[in-house]
Amino acid sequence: MKSAPPFLPVASLPNTGVKFQIVMRSCEKNRKLIAMRNTLLLFCLLTGASAAHSQNTIDVRVDLDKSIGPFTPVYRWFGYDESNFTTTQNGRALLAQLHDLNPVPVYIRAHFLLTSGNGKPELKWSSSNVYSEDANGKPIYDWTILDGIFDAYAAAHVRPMVELGFMPQALSSHPDPYHIPWPTKPGDLEGWSFPPKDFARWGDLMHRVAEHMVERYGLAEVSTWYWEVWNEPDISYWHGTEEQYNQLYDYAVARVREAIPAARVGGPATTGPIAGGKSAAFLEAFLKHCAEDKSSATGGAIPLDFISFHAKGRPGIVDGHVQMGLNHELENAAAGFAIVRGFPKFQSLPVILSEADPEGCGACSPQQHPEDAYRNGALYPAYTAAAMKAFLELADRQHVNLVGFLTWAFEYENQPYFAGLRALATNGIDLPELNFFRMAGMMQGDRVAAISSGAVPLDSILANGVHGQADIDALATRNSSSAAIMLWNYADDDVAAPAAQVHLAIEGITLSADRVRVEQFHIDQTHSNAYTLWKQMGSPQQPTPAQYLALQAAGQLQMMDSPHWMRPANGRLQIDIALPRQGLALLRITWPGR
Repeated sequence: MKSAPPFLPVASLPNTGVKFQIVMRSCEKNRKLIAMRNTLLLFCLLTGASAAHSQNTIDVRVDLDKSIGPFTPVYRWFGYDESNFTTTQNGRALLAQLHDLNPVPVYIRAHFLLTSGNGKPELKWSSSNVYSEDANGKPIYDWTILDGIFDAYAAAHVRPMVELGFMPQALSSHPDPYHIPWPTKPGDLEGWSFPPKDFARWGDLMHRVAEHMVERYGLAEVSTWYWEVWNEPDISYWHGTEEQYNQLYDYAVARVREAIPAARVGGPATTGPIAGGKSAAFLEAFLKHCAEDKSSATGGAIPLDFISFHAKGRPGIVDGHVQMGLNHELENAAAGFAIVRGFPKFQSLPVILSEADPEGCGACSPQQHPEDAYRNGALYPAYTAAAMKAFLELADRQHVNLVGFLTWAFEYENQPYFAGLRALATNGIDLPELNFFRMAGMMQGDRVAAISSGAVPLDSILANGVHGQADIDALATRNSSSAAIMLWNYADDDVAAPAAQVHLAIEGITLSADRVRVEQFHIDQTHSNAYTLWKQMGSPQQPTPAQYLALQAAGQLQMMDSPHWMRPANGRLQIDIALPRQGLALLRITWPGR
């Protein structure tokens, strides 16, 4: 910048008065020039700062008056391999927590409900010994272990999604070897994964199980359950043909319906479909069987009350860090929805992603699979938030009735603290992922419009994942006296990045509410995160009683500060939030009812 012009020289002017006047006029002129220069400089600084603010701040606009439709609590479904973990102290406590965090019934799905054995769980194995046969081949039913599992569900006031499987040893067409401890090797064949030696006897077992549940829990209660036939029959969980699975399904649903006329039956719980792949072909052929064929059990129509399949992501290690694969999970969902859409007869049926997870092996340890190291921290719930909105948008786009995506995570017994298995809690200490569901449980009423300048479009996520630019987005709901807004800052790559500055503008608050109560909950590295505290303690595998209590407290969903009251202006409210990478926030806004 050029300097101000110099004063005029005065030595050459003969009259001193004139000299003074000229000097004063020159000073005044230069003062004006300097003032103009400073004003211009200040203007440039201010406009530059404003431009920088607009470039770095994420604007999220929520319109509570613009309903998208009822909010379906698609998050309220959970499952796990080891059904015998249900009755442990930690298992019972976690079931109670899952009930308490939701205003609507929670559904629980578990493997190995019907397998033969002593009821002692292992990784990826459980048993109930519900069915055996005497020396003459007469069926023997022992309900002891199965009753313990379902009594635990009843005590926690959660509802079963009853997975009808796997094959009891006495019914298996290939009974030996029956169970091989995990991890199995390629080529290992286990008797529980084979078709029955007699489909009529399989049907009898289904009828007796359903009948027993009616006797124990009442017809009205069991009619609210979901009854799903088998698990992933398109891979090694089923060593039979597709036609044999269809026969298995026909006999199961026919005999369950005899005992429970209003039972909600469905399947086929296939693995994540990929267009043109085996799993997609299996799902499509099953739906065609239900739509067009006659039941092999009854000769009549084949009941189908819901459709289930799975969706899984694909994480990896890239440049030394975990890189999630959200797009793969969404591709599975999109392909499955498209298949359902191809059957007009079934378009209104409930669709359940009866396993929907970042990857496909919950019991695999990060020590052997470092790509699974996302599970203990905030990356897992941030991923789940982004996935939930994407599932809802895909279902809207393809006009399918999505009622749930099931998180295949529970708790593991006899494992180290924070072992990194896919779980909601570790030795009685809640993990950050469980706090996502506490947040989601506050979302009720209608979904409403939420638009973020930092959102990655759904088609971009499907095509490329979330790389480079983070997905900083929102999901919002509203009922008659409250609103809930979930925000997240998610990226597939688990690398450090600055927090996002989010400017949240809310409109449509009831005009009669002159004040509203605002609560702000967070999940990130330093909030609602027992894993961070555990590492700060030195990662103790035998925490002291005081440490254990502190870890339990750190595992709860935390508020940023105390609830406070704000005054909307014409139904509008504005809030600024710092949202760390792989962080979530949930704002709950309530106003007095009239």
